[in-house]
Amino acid sequence: MASYLSRLSPVPGFPDYTGPYKVGTVDVEIPVSELESPSPAPENAADIHTVQFRIYYPARPDAKGKKITWLPAPQRAHLSEYTKFLGIGGLLAEVVSFLPRHMHYITIPVLKNAPLLEPNTENGRWPTMIFSHGLSGSRNAYSHLVGSLASHGVVVICPEHRDGSAVATFVRIPSEQDRFFVRNTRRMVPYSRIAHDPEPEIYEAREAQLRIRLWELGLVHAAVLAIDRSSPFTNLNTSTPSLRELAGTMHVNEPGSIIFGGHSFGASTIVQLLKTTYYAGRPELDAMERPLFTPARDSEICRQVTEKNITMLLDMWCFPLLAPNSSPLFGLALPVYADVPSAPGGNALLAIESEAFKKWTDHLHVTARVLSPVPSAKTVQPQSYERPIGVRLPEPNFFYVENSAHLSQSDFGILFPWITKKIFQAEQPERALRLNLRAQLQLLRANGVPVARTWAGDLVEGAHVDKLGAAGSDAANKGVDDGIHDDKAIFDRTSGGVVDSWHWLDSVGLGSDDDDSTAAMDVTSNERTRDVAGVERREVEMESEMEPGLQTKITSPPAMTAGA
Repeated sequence: MASYLSRLSPVPGFPDYTGPYKVGTVDVEIPVSELESPSPAPENAADIHTVQFRIYYPARPDAKGKKITWLPAPQRAHLSEYTKFLGIGGLLAEVVSFLPRHMHYITIPVLKNAPLLEPNTENGRWPTMIFSHGLSGSRNAYSHLVGSLASHGVVVICPEHRDGSAVATFVRIPSEQDRFFVRNTRRMVPYSRIAHDPEPEIYEAREAQLRIRLWELGLVHAAVLAIDRSSPFTNLNTSTPSLRELAGTMHVNEPGSIIFGGHSFGASTIVQLLKTTYYAGRPELDAMERPLFTPARDSEICRQVTEKNITMLLDMWCFPLLAPNSSPLFGLALPVYADVPSAPGGNALLAIESEAFKKWTDHLHVTARVLSPVPSAKTVQPQSYERPIGVRLPEPNFFYVENSAHLSQSDFGILFPWITKKIFQAEQPERALRLNLRAQLQLLRANGVPVARTWAGDLVEGAHVDKLGAAGSDAANKGVDDGIHDDKAIFDRTSGGVVDSWHWLDSVGLGSDDDDSTAAMDVTSNERTRDVAGVERREVEMESEMEPGLQTKITSPPAMTAGA
């Protein structure tokens, strides 16, 4: 009955998380002045006084409390910016922002400030992930994916970037006259529409955003360590009473322990973070005219980033990686492929493409190169995975979801299925997220990370509609054993696969079809490889896939319905 009534609601809503744990959340905003940055602040970050993020975590089974709204405060400003982003243009967006629209009432199925569930892992700490959002994202925009991970026993940190890529974000400005920061003002950082033309000034603008993003992630890492160690700091978000309960509960101090992930621009941000940190001090990076991130070799983030960090890249947007200034970075392999005996290779790397990005052939080929041990080679070769000691590194876990759009890995597909279907021909947004979750959980298991079972209902196509599992038990009564702890099928690589709408992408052989397949790519030269040139050529055509507001404006959206 509850499922039936939810479908009658005019307010868009989220499906239940399928992990066995309830999910809690806290909101955090810390003054930059109270954190030790591993790298100098970029010149364009002078007005960014704080670092902000939301934490999703497993909560106690008896936890009670309020759910949080999907639209962050102030809601009117966020609603105005979202309607512009989704294609409801100009004056109408401003009018809509003043009305009590359905979006005001969307809630995320997490409990605000809920008591943390005591870790039941062998080391007494929850696995911990840092997830970077894409264009028009926010600390709430991937709530279903990261909340699902939290329901399976992962603490997920979701920064809100202040580089102009968030749909709208507000920076609190601590009052110098009030040392307790009780009074503060805020300034808005609006969404910055940057063209997608492959021009020098566009590449420079994207790199300027990356400098802020990487600097923020360095601060987020410092903040997470401070929370875990109960170090003194000020949380300017006064709706969060205390963070002391999280102290000593996150697996963040051991080198290589933090999981890194991101979507779209967030995925390319994670690639640049891992490379600039792991290879800090290398001659290749010293040669960069304008570095992106320069952490000190003895910094804690440099100690954290090793070849062992599990990495999840969802619909990675490669255009920002192709800036001529970043050519030295492009040629370096991700740390998982480091030439050390402990490197796990592709076993610790997951890349999931939407069908839209999979069909962008040149972009897919560049993605395959980024995911390979030798990105500078024009084609991914089988011998790239060979090591001198006779060991062959595993290839990456590289898959795509049928009938999915770029926005399908965010909350937009579930909340606005009529947009993703009408504009992008995307189907069944819950299915896309369910397949993403299955792969992420299995990646963690394959690397020895303790996570809860994959729910039986998520293994059956269509079972999510009424939230009924294989045994017919309601989702609210799911237990820790109503599923499987080794979802081998999701990583099946046979032709056609064994999971509906889920397909492996063989990266070997992908890349430029230039005659010389072993020559290094120099993105500063005029002789671009064909796949790179193809990405640049089609980037403008694909911009509306990433920024729907660039499509023909929708002036009268249909009535919103719950779910997909």
